[in-house]
Amino acid sequence: MPELRKDPIIDRWVIIAVERGRRPHDFVVESEPPSGAFCPFCPGNESKTPPEIAQWGRPANEPPNTPGWNVRVVPNKFPALTHEGALDRQGLGMFDQMNGIGAHEVVIESPRHDWDFASATPEETRDILGAYVARVAALREDERFVYTLVFRNIGTVAGASLAHPHSQIISVPIIPGQVKEHLDAARAYYMQKTRCVFCDVLRQELSMHDRVVEEDEHFVVLSPFAARFPFQLQIYPRRHSHDFTLMTPPEIEALGRTLSRSLHRIRETLGNPAYNMMVQSAPHEHSRPGHPEYWGTLPQDYHWHIDILPRLTKIAGFEWGTGFYINPISPESATEYLREATV
Repeated sequence: MPELRKDPIIDRWVIIAVERGRRPHDFVVESEPPSGAFCPFCPGNESKTPPEIAQWGRPANEPPNTPGWNVRVVPNKFPALTHEGALDRQGLGMFDQMNGIGAHEVVIESPRHDWDFASATPEETRDILGAYVARVAALREDERFVYTLVFRNIGTVAGASLAHPHSQIISVPIIPGQVKEHLDAARAYYMQKTRCVFCDVLRQELSMHDRVVEEDEHFVVLSPFAARFPFQLQIYPRRHSHDFTLMTPPEIEALGRTLSRSLHRIRETLGNPAYNMMVQSAPHEHSRPGHPEYWGTLPQDYHWHIDILPRLTKIAGFEWGTGFYINPISPESATEYLREATV
């Protein structure tokens, strides 16, 4: 019989359509054929991107925007938001608007066009995660920005326009609605129980172990109880922390291993599906005149984590019209298949 499951963090319900009996081979998709088109992210084409903001690997005495890098960060050539200017908030009757001010950067994760995070070395993942941390910390210095998201779109179905492995970082001057929903829920839970709701979820999952894909000293990988998508994964740090930029060097090393292994499990189980990955971290802790409640309890009530969403199903009219998601495989079954993957 199908199940309705409520997300333990926010007021969102998911339909687990277990009667559909989906197995991993029902979801396997063909790998996208390699593109023979020109790639601006490959070594030797550094002049085809905007000038780099930062890089890891090339010696400091070498000229910028030349080969020799391991990870390279550049402004997005076609940014969603512009970095220059003032917000200029204004009302138009009942409508609100402001200038599209923000930051949009690209993290080119490897000089190799065929590189895969699922097979990355510890040194490679350390540099990439180090780039994430350094750039988010730098963008937080700009008080116009209140939230920054690190994300990966892999595969055209997931929104990737270039096949070369890369991540993106976007800073915005408002708290996005979906993020605010989680922040408000976490704060309400903390005000009622003086505990972090995410920590409580972790304790519950670790005691049951039905949806724990893997764990180590620093991180736990879960198939969430109310997963919106088949084979959705969440990676949580065991240590309570609201901000992923506060990771210690051992935690960065461990996260690199855990993230690479998790993506390898997905690849081994499902072929090579498109997916989206998001680093869900706390908003910037700038003081906000007139809003003393933001964000006084963030260090206590929020818990950063990573979401990995394989793109195996399509969102259609029912989902758009109701906000319900239909997941054709139970998280418990997905966990069993992912645990069996060879890593």
